[in-house]
Amino acid sequence: MQEKNNLIDKPAKLRLAIQKSGRLYDDSIRLLKECGIDISNGVNKLKADASNFPIEVYFLRDDDIPQYVEDGVADIGFVGENVVYEKNKKVIVGEKLGFGKCRLCIAIRKGEEYTGAGFLANKRIATSYPVLVEQFLKKTGVNAEIHEISGSVEIAPGIGLADSICDLVSSGSTLFMNGLKEVETILSSQCVLIQNEELDAEKMQLLNRLIFRIQAVKKAKNNKYILLNAPNENLERIIGLLPGMKSPTVLPLAEAGWSSVHSVLKENEFWDIIEQLKEAGAQGILVVPIEKMIV
Repeated sequence: MQEKNNLIDKPAKLRLAIQKSGRLYDDSIRLLKECGIDISNGVNKLKADASNFPIEVYFLRDDDIPQYVEDGVADIGFVGENVVYEKNKKVIVGEKLGFGKCRLCIAIRKGEEYTGAGFLANKRIATSYPVLVEQFLKKTGVNAEIHEISGSVEIAPGIGLADSICDLVSSGSTLFMNGLKEVETILSSQCVLIQNEELDAEKMQLLNRLIFRIQAVKKAKNNKYILLNAPNENLERIIGLLPGMKSPTVLPLAEAGWSSVHSVLKENEFWDIIEQLKEAGAQGILVVPIEKMIV
């Protein structure tokens, strides 16, 4: 008699690749924690499991993440858009994660006058992003020479290796210290979630659960909860300044003629609206950060 196979299929886990060190690592781990996912990763570990969500995390070089996701070794990855589009792998670019923001820029010597993309004609451009630079040159119809180098791109003009550079810029201080100025932005980049093109239904369900949590965290960061006291004669005007998620909550105060108003404000509109609320007679304004926001 043939022995029955009593093996039970293990429940699916989502395999996530993130940068193994650096700023994207710190922000990626922080985002997972804000999503309520606990990752225990020791020193120099290449893989870690979550204790409270069906996900395991791989710690990789950022340049390798698109390849691992395309090959299905990892189901999803957190990686900069600049890496995704430079590597040009077959992956789906999904949720923007809101951190790791930077820009890929053309920079030239400070004393030079930039007259547009044609300025680069027949010049040498040093970069770690030859694919993106080549795409830019083709798009603008400019013929230039690309020198691919890794690391310390900003010193290339100073040592005579190139006439200009294309590199990632955050604050621009490194360019300034090397006598350069940025003149053209090729790509605005931030960390994004990428996924394998052939995830099965079970993995997609897990991914949708993760994205739901990520979106709740992002919405909370982009909004503030506001409470204020409003004189009833100005209540309609004040409510008009506070759209909230649906509409503001209004509660009567013990003192006659006054109401308490509760609402949500977008971060980028916050100060302008606060000034208008003060002008409309609002008092006792309290602003509270939101931890999670489900809409």
